[in-house]
Amino acid sequence: MTDRKRILTFLSIATVLALAVGYGVGVNMASEDQAIAVELSPVKANPDRDRYFPGTEDLAPDEMRVVALGTGMPSARPKQAAACFLVELGNGDKFLFDIGSGSHERIAAMKIPYDYLDKVFIGHLHVDHYGDLPTFWLGGTVMNRLVPLRVWGPNGSTPELGTTAALEHMKQMYVWDIGTRSGVIDFRGGELQVNEFPFDGINAVIYDENGVVIRSIPAIHGLDGAVSFILEWNGYKFVYGSDTYPNTWYIEHAKGADIAIHECFLPPTLLVEKQGFSPLEGLTVGTQGHTSPEQFGKVMAMVEPRLAVGYHFYNDFDIEPEVRDRVRKTYDGELSLAVDYMVWNVTRDGIRVRMAVKDEEVWPSPAIREKISPDFRDAITFSEFTLSGREAFPEVVGPIYEEINEIYGTDFKPGL
Repeated sequence: MTDRKRILTFLSIATVLALAVGYGVGVNMASEDQAIAVELSPVKANPDRDRYFPGTEDLAPDEMRVVALGTGMPSARPKQAAACFLVELGNGDKFLFDIGSGSHERIAAMKIPYDYLDKVFIGHLHVDHYGDLPTFWLGGTVMNRLVPLRVWGPNGSTPELGTTAALEHMKQMYVWDIGTRSGVIDFRGGELQVNEFPFDGINAVIYDENGVVIRSIPAIHGLDGAVSFILEWNGYKFVYGSDTYPNTWYIEHAKGADIAIHECFLPPTLLVEKQGFSPLEGLTVGTQGHTSPEQFGKVMAMVEPRLAVGYHFYNDFDIEPEVRDRVRKTYDGELSLAVDYMVWNVTRDGIRVRMAVKDEEVWPSPAIREKISPDFRDAITFSEFTLSGREAFPEVVGPIYEEINEIYGTDFKPGL
């Protein structure tokens, strides 16, 4: 065989192998004298996807999945919502840590029935950490959540600065919204259960159910009343700092974490250049009110997690390299600089990092409980004045009711 033929034969075999690997098919290597058997499958999916498609992957019984659903600055933008992280466990439990402005649409993109998303933990009461709680709470009632929404959050130095007071006022603010839903839909998901705990508890247990323990530690941010969270389950440890200045509590109790999330704010130079801050504002906000990349790196060097995750900055192509370089001045371990829809699958063998693929036309997941027909007696009625302006169009609405009654075997009549 000539050298040219040998090269062409080698390239042909290499091409077949490359195609086989690319399409996730099986390749059986035989002896030199035997043909290479390639079993192509035009219908079988490649199981080793480099993207996470929500709603399509099982979670193993001993696996944890973490999804970033808000990683940006205090003001949300199309690329990044404000703070929110989803933790899913192999026992079926799911937890939301913070639910900042803009994060609700990312939560919906995960295609998880809302009855499973009934536990929210708020680190502090800045709008970029719980600004989407109202839409998730009340919007969830028409997204098929039929169980109460449970919320955990810290108290404050005075009662009016605590989570209970904030959410009671939230309910008052939305009393009109609540009134339009009660008696019109199955409103069981409108119940809000608030669990307030002391902000100064150090590694204090605030949740202990189904083999999952969540503890709180104090954080230093804004006012008294900010906390960080530690979740432990099945030998795994997840730590979420929310917003905090570097502190001894986080460094001590986050040690040994599989995933340790801590804010990694923009450096003062970029706060001046990109945000328009004065130099003193940049220094104060970037190193005293928040944690700079260098400070973040120092914290992680002391914590030594399996994976450090920095968030809370606008993660753009021209920003990420500088933030990473600054982190590397003080930390050389495993690192993710988070952006929305980043996914971490945690197992004993390793931590897999991918990006999720979002469906921008997502619809609500189906209810997992049987719905109860609304009781119109609970509805707030219109005044006679408003009713006097109604155009009932019975010739139009009647056939719509008839269509539904025929399809579903019901006997509903128009009117409340």
